[in-house]
Parts: sequence; structure tokens; C-alpha cells
Amino acid sequence: MSVLLVDTDVVSFLFKQDSRAESYATILQGNQLALSFMTVAEPFQWAAIRKWGESRTSQLERSLTNYLIIPVDVELCRCWGNLRAELQIIGKQISAQDAWIAATAIRHNLPLVSHNAKDFSGIPALEVRTCS
Repeated sequence: MSVLLVDTDVVSFLFKQDSRAESYATILQGNQLALSFMTVAEPFQWAAIRKWGESRTSQLERSLTNYLIIPVDVELCRCWGNLRAELQIIGKQISAQDAWIAATAIRHNLPLVSHNAKDFSGIPALEVRTCS
């Protein structure tokens, strides 16, 4: 069994039981699924913006227990800073959120499963797996 880092978009598909989640079943099945702390934070932001009730927020919290959650540490912060700097130097834009997710994958040498592979293109040392 391998550990795969799952991007926020794929986690969202799984949580909402979106039909796009089915296309990721073969990639995800039989592996330990991990999330960056950022991927945990983003759905809580959506919940606050969309004013989810207690029941739906609790459902989200329960679904997150199915994943290994990777916390932030000093080395991850260093990796994020270096990644953002390297991309800025070559003129490539990446959101802070995507940079945290990419840095988590790089820091822990994990493949990233994302539906938005283009957001992570051109990042050295990052393996992206997708179905899109």
C-alpha cells in the first residue's frame, strides 16, 4: 500500500459523492490517503461562506477521519517558501493554497492526486496523478 496525497478538489468530489469521484477510484483504491493541513482547512472555509449547518459540518468532520492528516512543520514551511520563490523567479503563478499542497507532497515525497493537474504543472520533484 502506498500513501497518496489527495488534493482538495478530489476530496470534495468524494465528500459530495460527485460522479467525478468514480474516475479516481482506481487511483485511490488500496492506498493510504493523506491530506495536507491546507486541504483540511479549505472545506471549513467553504462551510463558513455557505453557512453550512451543524449537521453538514459534522458530516465533513467525520469524513476527514478517513484520511491521514499531515500537519505543518518547520521543514514544510521551508519547502513552501522555496517553492514559491522558485516559481516566482520563473514567472509561474501558484496560489498559496496550492503551494502548501504541493510543498506537502514534495516534503513527504508523496504523489499528488488532483483533478487540476495544470495548477501543479512545471513543479520540479512533484508527481501528479489525475483522471482529468
